[in-house]
Amino acid sequence: MTINRKILTLDEFTIQQMRQFPSATGELSSLLRDIGLAAKRVNVEVNKAGLVDILGDAGTVNIQGEDVKKLDIYANNQFMGVLQHGISCAGIGSEELDDFVVFDDEISNNSKYVVQFDPLDGSGNIDVNISIGTIFSVYRRISEVGQPCVKEDFLQPGSRQVAAGYIIYGSSTMYVYATKRGVNGFTLDPAIGEFCLSHPDIKCPPSGKVYSVNHGNFFQYTINTREYINVCQKKDKTNGGPYTQRYIGSMVADVHRNLMKGGIFLYPGTLDKPNGKLRLLYECNPFAFIVEIAGGRATDGKRRILEIEPTELHQRTPFFVGSKDMMDELDTYLQKD
Repeated sequence: MTINRKILTLDEFTIQQMRQFPSATGELSSLLRDIGLAAKRVNVEVNKAGLVDILGDAGTVNIQGEDVKKLDIYANNQFMGVLQHGISCAGIGSEELDDFVVFDDEISNNSKYVVQFDPLDGSGNIDVNISIGTIFSVYRRISEVGQPCVKEDFLQPGSRQVAAGYIIYGSSTMYVYATKRGVNGFTLDPAIGEFCLSHPDIKCPPSGKVYSVNHGNFFQYTINTREYINVCQKKDKTNGGPYTQRYIGSMVADVHRNLMKGGIFLYPGTLDKPNGKLRLLYECNPFAFIVEIAGGRATDGKRRILEIEPTELHQRTPFFVGSKDMMDELDTYLQKD
């Protein structure tokens, strides 16, 4: 087999990036590679999920009151285990856990970063073979290095993220991560078991033809949100429409498509759940960071997602994210009196 040396692996890319900063310690690069390792392990189980006993509910309920899937538990354990055994993470927060976890040992206490993640987003689709994913974000801790991390390290606004990303387990497995230098995507080559740079310097198109929303909740949304959705359906070709509605029910898949092709994703609050369903720390902050770095925007309908000061580990928020021009148009409806 001939290997194309013009294509960089994840390891090669992160090392190359580190060389541009002589003072860099390599800790963040190591952390991103650790996440890639855990993703490869989860990918193996996702691909053979129909052959082993990891489909369906595990019989427990997470902090959000949702049934936990067996593969959720496996993914959570893999990411937590890899990060704990690495040298770059002081502790983690997970959507599947009630509280944050401190890796209280000498190496971990001297690490500069904490990681928050949703180990398996869209897990309700596991049983029907639809794309699912992992979402993560990395923060530089604000507590004293050398001591165990504390809750305040995890309750930082999204603007303080140093990196964020997601892994989508679909027809191919792709690892996308963002730092303030840009957004890059890596596709898993099963022949060599490595993530290879396939989508360098990703930019979100300023506009698109797709809007993603759960129409089943239409009459639970605010009047302003319903008005915008109606406009998406009624646009004619002279003003860029009509838009096409695409909603997978797996946030990673929906936002990934819109990031690549242009579009907007809406997860508004409803009458019975005004704060929405999505988690600020584990889902919204990471995607807001990624999409903003790529040129898009993300809000809760009133303010920039990345400026929200978290008060709870499992805080929820309405979430609107996507192409800049489409988000600007959305604002004209959401901000009406």
